Amino acid sequence: MLTLCWSAKGGSGTTVVTCAMALLSTRHREMSLLIDLVGDVPAVLGIAEPPGPGVHDWVARSMAPPSALAAIAVTVNDNLRVVPCGSLIAPPDHPRWAVLAEYLADLDTDVFVDASTTPPPPGLLQEATQNLLVIRQCYIGLRRAAASSIRPSAVIVVHEAGRALTVDDVSAALNAPVVGQVTVDPQVARVIDAGLLLRRMPRALSLGLREVAA
Repeated sequence: MLTLCWSAKGGSGTTVVTCAMALLSTRHREMSLLIDLVGDVPAVLGIAEPPGPGVHDWVARSMAPPSALAAIAVTVNDNLRVVPCGSLIAPPDHPRWAVLAEYLADLDTDVFVDASTTPPPPGLLQEATQNLLVIRQCYIGLRRAAASSIRPSAVIVVHEAGRALTVDDVSAALNAPVVGQVTVDPQVARVIDAGLLLRRMPRALSLGLREVAA
């Protein structure tokens, strides 16, 4: 299964949500793969910055087959590997994205792609099993998402108390089902800041994402 996560506005928590889903999926799979399109995954997971090439380098410069990505993937634990962002930024319309997407979609494992606020490559979007928009109940973010040319297959709402917009408002505005809800909790920020997500999954993430991750 190929799951692509993106957001229309910064600060939505897309990378945290993507990393949490990848970790949750390892509870059901022998191996999961996390593709980092932006470069924030190592910081969220609390691992060292990979020094070598990454997925953008493979897309922009390499003529190697997609299977060669295994050589640059970083082992996070026994069940999770990360393909780092790399040093280049490949344009989203590069034809190699479609080659990569077809390969990832055929893998017998769960693959998660963190696009954050960058435009998701159309080649990846077309092959994604799940195209998930991560959004807070924020009017500006909702306006941007509704105006985007990208239509999510489903939505994950990062829920903040006191917001005027409801989850139903978000679903109706985007014409997409809400499949996960993560409650804003200071514990999540503390765990991320301390680099402990690999060892201590906050309850707010686990409860809100375990079904969609599975």
